[in-house]
Order: sequence, then structure tokens, then C-alpha cells
Amino acid sequence: MSGDTRDFNNMEKRAAIKFFFSLHSKAPKEIQAILKETLGEYAPSYATVKNWVAQFKRGDFSTCGAPRPGRPKTVTTPEIIDQIHELILEDRRISAKSIHEQLGISCEQVGSIIHEDMDMQKLSANWVPKCLNADQKRQRCQSSEQLLEFFRHDPNDFLSRLVTMNETWLYHYDPETK
Repeated sequence: MSGDTRDFNNMEKRAAIKFFFSLHSKAPKEIQAILKETLGEYAPSYATVKNWVAQFKRGDFSTCGAPRPGRPKTVTTPEIIDQIHELILEDRRISAKSIHEQLGISCEQVGSIIHEDMDMQKLSANWVPKCLNADQKRQRCQSSEQLLEFFRHDPNDFLSRLVTMNETWLYHYDPETK
């Protein structure tokens, strides 16, 4: 065979097994030995060859793999993530249950998308990003550069003109949103 033996995909390996089984009536051990000689470490195991030969003996000559059981992942798509993001931007106090009801996906998936894919968390009843986004980082860099320029202009008068604030959490009762 010409070319790099690593280029064989699983379907091509199954086709080779089918070829040796159908035309040459080879046993699984013989087929596996030929594939091992040809493909080396990339050859399928004896158990795999034996399973495919058994399938061909049953009359199923398809070389495609059977679909696996279970529901495929269709929820975590960019479109769904964008929809959830838009809902959160419209109302930062929206609950995961409300998103679940509006979009028809499970609460667990909504939570997973919000926390893992969007990297947000619920803080004081609002969804907020865990980390700064690129725009917020850029704004902080610009503010720092302005402060540095003020300091370079007049270092002695810098602190007297600087107004700072301390971040303080204030909890209050909001009757509209409880």
C-alpha cells in the first residue's frame, strides 16, 4: 500500500476487514495479522476485528458505525448561548428557571451555559461576569494611563486632586423585585 498508513480512518479499516472477510474468507486472527503488518501500531485490535467479522457474518455489511444511544448534545450551541445572553442583558435579575421556561431547555443546562460558557455568576440577585471583558479591561487601562499622565504633569499636586472611592456593599429592600 502506498502513502502513510496513519491516514487510514476507521471506515477504511472496516472496509479492509470486509474485503479480507468477503473475498478471501480470512479468519479474524489472519485479518488482524495482515492489518498489524500493514498499519503497525495503528491497526485495530483483535477484539475490534473479531466484532466486525461477526457483524459481517450476520449479514450486515455496512462499514459505518452504528449511531450511539442517547440524545446528542444540541443545547450548547452558539445560538442558544446568544439567546441566553440577550435574556440576561434585558433583565439582569432573570432566574435560570425563567430562562428554562422561555427557551425550553433544562435548568441544569441553563446553569451550565451561564456559569461555564458565559462565565457569569449571580451576585446580589444580578447576573454579572466573573471576569472583566475586553472592553472593561481597555477602559481600566485608559483610566490608569490618564492617572499616570496627571501624575507626570504635577506629582506634588496629584494626591490632593485625586478622588477615590471604596467599594462598599449596600443592601436595601427593593419592593418591586424583592
